[in-house]
Amino acid sequence: MTGWMGNILRVNLTTGSIATQKLDEKTAIDFVGGRGLGIKYLLDEVDPNCDPLATGNKLIMATGPLTATSAPTGARYAVVTKSPLTGAITCSNSGGFFPMEMKRTGFDMIIFEGKSVDPVYLWINNGKVEVRHAAHIWGKSTHETHDILRNETHPKARVACIGPAGEKLVLISSIINDKDRAAARGGVGAVMGSKNLKAVVVKGTQKVALYNKKRFKELAKGFFKTYRDANKEAPHSLTKYGTSITIVGTQRVGALPTRNCKSAVFEAWEDIGAEELTEKYLLHNKACFSCPVGCGRVTRVNVPGFEGEGEGPEYETIYSLGSMCGISNLAAVIKANYICNEMGLDTISMGATIACAMELYERGNLSKETIGRELPFGDSQGLIEMCKKTGISEDFGAILGMGSYRLGEKFDHPELAMVAKKQEFAGYDPRGEQGMGLAYATSPIGASHMRGDPAYFEILGVPTTVDPYEWKNKPQMVKDWQDVFSLIDSAGLCIFFSVRNYVTPTLDIRPIGILDLLNAATGANYDMDSLMQAGERIINAERLFLTRAGFSLKDDTLPPRILSEGVPEGPSKGNVCHLDEMLPEYYGLRGWDENGIPTEETLKKFGLDE
Repeated sequence: MTGWMGNILRVNLTTGSIATQKLDEKTAIDFVGGRGLGIKYLLDEVDPNCDPLATGNKLIMATGPLTATSAPTGARYAVVTKSPLTGAITCSNSGGFFPMEMKRTGFDMIIFEGKSVDPVYLWINNGKVEVRHAAHIWGKSTHETHDILRNETHPKARVACIGPAGEKLVLISSIINDKDRAAARGGVGAVMGSKNLKAVVVKGTQKVALYNKKRFKELAKGFFKTYRDANKEAPHSLTKYGTSITIVGTQRVGALPTRNCKSAVFEAWEDIGAEELTEKYLLHNKACFSCPVGCGRVTRVNVPGFEGEGEGPEYETIYSLGSMCGISNLAAVIKANYICNEMGLDTISMGATIACAMELYERGNLSKETIGRELPFGDSQGLIEMCKKTGISEDFGAILGMGSYRLGEKFDHPELAMVAKKQEFAGYDPRGEQGMGLAYATSPIGASHMRGDPAYFEILGVPTTVDPYEWKNKPQMVKDWQDVFSLIDSAGLCIFFSVRNYVTPTLDIRPIGILDLLNAATGANYDMDSLMQAGERIINAERLFLTRAGFSLKDDTLPPRILSEGVPEGPSKGNVCHLDEMLPEYYGLRGWDENGIPTEETLKKFGLDE
C-alpha cells in the first residue's frame, strides 16, 4: 500500500497482548483514513449501547493517508470512541507533531481494548511496542508527564497523554499531545483514563511511501507556493493573530455567545480580542508539522495572580472562558486556558459549563454554599478556581466535570445548558448563524463547529459569502460542507489550509486539491463522485452508530433559548434558529427518514447494510 502504512496495532490492556494486523485496502479506500477508519472499526467492533467507561468500549487513534507527508497541514489524527459525555460517537481531532510521529512508527491506527489493572503507558519505537508501568506519573499534569516520558524513552519522542482530569474520569476531559495540542471533545480523556492508560509515546523514522512521488511533490510545492504568493505583502490573518481573529466576525454578525447565550454580542469583545492578545501576551506564533500557516500562539502572562506561559488561547477558548462567562479579563482567560491544558480539560466544555453555573447562580438555583463561593458572570477569580477544581474533580468541580447538561439537570434546569446531544456549543450562536444551528443539531458528536463549519461561508466568506441570517438555502450547503469536512478529517489534513486552498471558489463544493493529493499518495484512483461518496459514507456510518445507540430526530435539537428566544440586542436582534424548518429538507438530502434514520436504500448505497 502507498499513502497508508498498511498496518493496525491492537493493544489489549486487559491481557497485555500486542498484535499487528494488515489494513484491508478496500476498507482504506472506502473510508479514506483517520476519522473514517475510526468509525468503521468502532461500528464493527463496539456495541453502541455499551457503557463508554466500561471495558467494552474501545479507544481508536487513527491517522490519514496524507498525515506525515509533505501535503500542506498533513499533521492530523483522530481519536474515535463512544463518548461518555454524550453517549454518541465522538471523534476528536488534533495536530502538532504527535500524529506525524505516530504514523512514522509504521501504524495507521492504534486500537486500545480492555483495561489495565494498573496505570500504564504505551511506548512505540518504530516497530517495537511495549506496555510500561505508569504509576510514577499517575496524578501528574500533562506537561510533567510529557517531560518525564521523554526522559524515559527518547528526547525527541512525541507524547499524547491525559492529565488528572482524565484519570478521574471527568466527562469533559481531553487528550493532550505535544504539551498543548488537544484532542478535546466528548470526554476522550475519560475513556483513556477508564482504561488506566496514561500516555502513548511514539518515535518513528519510517517514511510514507507515495504512489506517484513526483506528482505528489509537484502538487505539495504548488500549494505552498500559492499560499506564499497570496501572503507575500502581509502575513495571513491566522499567522498574525491566530484563530482569535474570529471574534471580529462573530461580534460583527451577532453570533458571539455571551453570558450563556443570554446575548450574542459582548460589549467588551475588544478586551479579549486578537489585537489585545497579540500586543500584550504573544511571544511568537507556532506551526504544526508541514504547516505554512502557524496559527498557534505561544503566550506569556505577567499579570499578578494570573502568571504563566504556554500555548493558546484559541478563539473557541476565548469565547468559552471569556464572553460566554461575561469575562473581559484576557489575562484570566489565558491563565484558565493554561490550567485546562495542564489538567487535560476541554476548554470549550469547561467554559460553557461554568457559564451555565453562573446563570444558575444568578437565578438563585445554585447557592454560594453549594459552589463554595459566589460565582456571578464576570468573575475572573471564580473562573480560575473552577477550572482548578474541575481538573482534580474536587468539591463543586466534580459536578462541573459532568458537563453543563448534567449540571443543569441536577439543579432542575437542563434547558440552561447550551448543548446539542449534551455537548457544549462552540463559539457561534445559531441565532446569528442559521447554518451553524443545523450543523450543531445534526453533528454526530454533539455541538461542534468542526463537523462542517458554516462559519466559513456565513461569516468568513470562504469560499464565498452567504447571508448568515437566511435559513432557506442552508440544508444543502451544510450537508455538502459536512461531507467535505469528513474527507479532510479522514485524509489527515487541517481544516484551515485545506478549506481555503483545496475547494472551488464557489459553493459548488468540490475538494479538487484533496482528490489530486489522495490519488498521488495512494493510487486509489478516486474520481470526484467516488471521493464525495466516501465522505457521505463516513457520515452515514456515524449516523448508523447513533441510531443503534437510540439517537433519532428527538436528539437533533437545540436548547429552547436558541429556538424560541430572540436575540435581545445587536445585529441579529430578534432572531431565533429555524432548525425545525431546515431539518426535514436536510434529512431528505441525506436519504434519512422523517425520524432521521438512514433508509435501507441509503445504507445499501454506501455498503453499510451488512
